Formats: sequence, structure tokens, C-alpha cells
Amino acid sequence: MVSDPIVTTTRGAVRGTTSGSVRRFLGIPYAAAPRGIDRFAPPAAHQSWSGVRDAGLPGPTAPQARRGGFAALDMSPFFGPGWVRGEDYLTVNVWAPQQAQGCPVMVFVHGGGFVSGSTRSPLYDGSAFARDGVVLVTVNYRLGITGFLDVPGAARNRGLLDIIAALRWVQDNVEAFGGDPGNVTVFGQSAGATLVAALLADPEASGLFRRAIVQSGNGLGAFSPEQAAVVTRAAATALGVEPSAAGFGAVPDERLVEIMPEFSGLDLQTEREFDPLVGLTPFDVVLERQPADSDLADVDLLVGSNSEEGNLYLAPQGDLATSTSADVRELATRVHRDPDALIAAYRAQRPGAGHGELRSAILGDAMFAAGGRRLADAHGNAHVYEFAWGSSAVDGQLGAAHSVELPFVFDLLDLPVLRGPQGLLGAGDPPEALAKEMHAAWISFPTTGDPGWPRLAEGGLLRRFDAVSRTATARDLSMW
Repeated sequence: MVSDPIVTTTRGAVRGTTSGSVRRFLGIPYAAAPRGIDRFAPPAAHQSWSGVRDAGLPGPTAPQARRGGFAALDMSPFFGPGWVRGEDYLTVNVWAPQQAQGCPVMVFVHGGGFVSGSTRSPLYDGSAFARDGVVLVTVNYRLGITGFLDVPGAARNRGLLDIIAALRWVQDNVEAFGGDPGNVTVFGQSAGATLVAALLADPEASGLFRRAIVQSGNGLGAFSPEQAAVVTRAAATALGVEPSAAGFGAVPDERLVEIMPEFSGLDLQTEREFDPLVGLTPFDVVLERQPADSDLADVDLLVGSNSEEGNLYLAPQGDLATSTSADVRELATRVHRDPDALIAAYRAQRPGAGHGELRSAILGDAMFAAGGRRLADAHGNAHVYEFAWGSSAVDGQLGAAHSVELPFVFDLLDLPVLRGPQGLLGAGDPPEALAKEMHAAWISFPTTGDPGWPRLAEGGLLRRFDAVSRTATARDLSMW
């Protein structure tokens, strides 16, 4: 019988569990529990503990509302269980090979619109990565008001500061789990990918990772301070407090979560900027300059998106089939200075497309693909991919929507909650060969710096992941 593994970190020993060739450690603190006014301060060091801390069960999550469905689509595997109470939620989960030594390390930053998600989401089980020789770390970080509200006099982008603190924890501790602190790849999806883009432009993160993967993120996706101030004023008004750390710090987490629906529909468009998240969430990383317009870290970079990202926000609600020309123009007005020219460019690219398809394409590019490509161009030497396998969920309408690639990256096609007409992968059997191929690329990149196809600068190519994958010419997004 294999005994439970014990690893000594800089703050104390932790006891994990073993399943086959994989060791798993859950809920290890990387920073102190954020309490009271300190919820609006940078992360602080966690106190040491005596004895051996149990790391066999999942820990608490950041305060958040529970989110399960996107109308007809079950997104609970993506969002996880919601708020699992407990103050000590700034934690990491670690999966490591049984005999790990000097393994490449991957640190995953979850998505969820900056307001939801956690390491407890079943889509982020790292067993397949550990099975294939990688030490996989997943990170909880502050969300919503405590994580991203831009509060005068308080630390900005506290959720991002949490991730930097977790990366420092990795530098100090991952060798004890069998990982190589000199070979760390940080990767994220959706909001997590936009945070990874911000890390690339943040001097505070310099030297903490060697490679990065931006999965359906946006190098142009940050709020400006002017936009963030609109949300701050709305939050202060809704709570009846002064817009300061002391004001917000006096409000309990329950109330901060409760008022979140009151921010829906805020108009964040200014004279100079469009809302990069098109009204889908009022929280975001806040930067003076977009990552794609900044000096980026000299690290290996892999960037990509899904071919029908926007379908997630239209198909489950029935809007893909019922969209009108007015809907298309209203969206184009929210994302471009010349909406008629933008619509004409998309119609030229997609002759015969219906209003729903055009609306989805414009939305997906505005939120993810265009900013991802701009980030790759700014970096100058990135690998680029597109995920194009179409899910049969929502009566066959979901397609290659936002988040559909995650089960392929994590090699988790067999999760029952992902299957069926309401599951992310739909009815029928998704292609296992595609999961093996995509997961293998995500193993190869942190191991060697090469996912298996040339960099953009080496021929302007991207890898298109579909039932039959191929290398294709990168799509022109110069209209943006």
C-alpha cells in the first residue's frame, strides 16, 4: 500500500494523496487569508504552521455567486461549485508525477469573467498533465469587488497581484514537488488568459515564468482607469459607502457578492475606448496601457482562440437563430468606430452568413481573437493556434464556442457532466485523437518551447485544431 505523500514547503509540511502514478495536493496556502480592509491590500505572506497540514481535500473558494447554466447549456464544470466558505482561499492545487524530479511546471489561471471560478472546477483536474510528466499548479485568486474593483488609495488589480504571489510561491516551493522552478509556463483561459497577457507586460512578474499560453484571452482586454472609475462609483452608490478601502473594507463579503447583479448593463464606453468585454462583466484588470501596446516579457508564447467564440453568448439563449440585422449593427456600434465598414468586411469574409453567424463572429473577435492576434504580433515570435472542432450541444448550434477547447487541453473528454445535449461537448463521442493531439501540444510547449508547428514569424502560420488538424494561413484581422 502506498502511503500518503508528504512534502515540506517554506511554510510547513503538507500531506497529499496518490492515485496511480499521480500525487495530488489540494488547498495549499500561498498567501494569508484576506480579511476586512486587508481584502483591498496586496497579498501578504501566510503564517507558518506546525505539524503536517492536510492537503487531501479541496479548500474554500473566493467569494462569488453560484453560476451553473448558460440557459440551455450546463456550464457548471467551468464555473465550479461557487462560493465554498472559508477565509483561507488564496491557495494552489498541485498535481505531480509519482517520481517527479526536474519536471516542467505549468501554472493555470482559471476564467470566469473576473467574478467566478476556482481550482475546484472539474475541468481543471491536472491528472493528465502529471501523468505525462508535468507538475501542474492551479490558482485561486480574489474575484469581483475584492479582486478587481479599482478603489482609490487601495492596491490596484489585487487578483493579478495574487497570481504573481502564487508564481513566487511556485519559485520557492515547486522543486519540493519535483518541478523545475527555472522552467515554469503560466497559462490561462478567458479572463485567466487576459490576466496572463497582463503578466506579460508587468515588470513585477519578470523572471517568474519562462513561457506563457494565452487561451482565448485578449491583449487589448483591460479596462482603462476612466472605465474602471465608472464601476467604482456604481459600487459605492449601491453600497452607500465612500469609494475607499476603508469604505468597501467595512462591507462583509456576503453583501459584496449580493450586489453584483446591480452592475449589469453599465455603459463603459468613453470618448477614447470601447468596452473590451462588451458589457458581459463589469470587472477586469485595470491598466494604463493595454498589454499588446506594452513592452512584453521575453518568453516563449503560444496564443490562440476558438473559431466560433461568440456562439457561447448567443446559441444557448436562442439568440443565434433569432438575431436580426439591427442586432448585428448594434454590436458593431459597440466595438468599432465605423460599424458599417466593419459589417461589410465580415460579410465579405462570410458570404451567405446569417445575422447570428455575423453577430457571433464580430463578438468573438472583439472579445478574444483580435486582441489575441495583436498580442502575438506585439510579441513578434509567438506560436498561434485556432480551435475549430464543433460541439453538437444546444441542438448542434454551439460549435467551436468559447471554452469548448478546455476538455481537450486537459484531456478530460470522459467527464460525464460534459456529455449530453446540455453538456459542453454535446451528445455523441468527441474525437479522442484530437484531445491526444491538443494535450500533447500543451505538454510539448512547456517541455521544449515548441508545440509542434512554426512560430508566426517563421511563416505566418497557425495550427488549426479540428477533427482533422492542419497548419493553415493565419486569418487576416487587420480590420481591427
